[in-house]
Amino acid sequence: MSADFEVHHFTYGPLTPALAYGLSVLGSFLGLHFTTRALAAAERRERIWWLVGGSIALGGTAIWVMHFVGMLGFSVSGASLAYEVPLTLFSALLAVVFVGAGLFLVGFGMPVPLGGLLAGAGVVAMHYTGMAAMNVGAETSYDPLLVAASVVIALAAATAAFFFATRVKGWLSTLGAALVMGVAVSGMHYTGMFALNVHATAPGPVDGADPVHLLVPLTGIVSVVTAVLCGFVGGSAGPGERRREAEFVEGLERELGTGY
Repeated sequence: MSADFEVHHFTYGPLTPALAYGLSVLGSFLGLHFTTRALAAAERRERIWWLVGGSIALGGTAIWVMHFVGMLGFSVSGASLAYEVPLTLFSALLAVVFVGAGLFLVGFGMPVPLGGLLAGAGVVAMHYTGMAAMNVGAETSYDPLLVAASVVIALAAATAAFFFATRVKGWLSTLGAALVMGVAVSGMHYTGMFALNVHATAPGPVDGADPVHLLVPLTGIVSVVTAVLCGFVGGSAGPGERRREAEFVEGLERELGTGY
């Protein structure tokens, strides 16, 4: 069924998708780096804290903030938009908890695909919960084929992220993996968004918070947390941690070398 209302995904041109992609890359970079540090950690408590940081970076910044920064560029001609605050916040919790659960599985020796599928399911749940939090005052529906495509992208992207987290070595390799992850996360988001149809009904009043008044402060808060995590990464590694991380990377290199 075709959409009766005209839907705009890029109301402000390339600004919102470019900013969303940049934040997704930053969150992916931090999450991958934190996971590498967690796997190299000698102590259980230290590993747990690195995995918690990775969960916040991947689930909070790379996925949730990316989604809602992208949504700042979404509009529907002839209809108003508003967000249910509790459901919007719940979508953030879903992203962090599911991604965190996947990271903890991988971080403590479970197979990468298992953790990736769990995290991917969280990405899907976060996206469509976030969409359910949006009120447009009109009837909406989704193209099932595009929804299915977005699910496949999410599962593949999360699994790839966890594979990179256990295999990449060095800052440049991690950055390259984060750039790829940013494309995957953004691709999942916009595939899911293009699946949305808004049908012609008499537009009614919408309940909830104004998008700008809600999303700008929320994404700003998470961005500040991300900046703190960046500073933590830059200043936290002591000589012992660097040595253990180097030994971990060397072990990966030997493992990969014996696989050929």
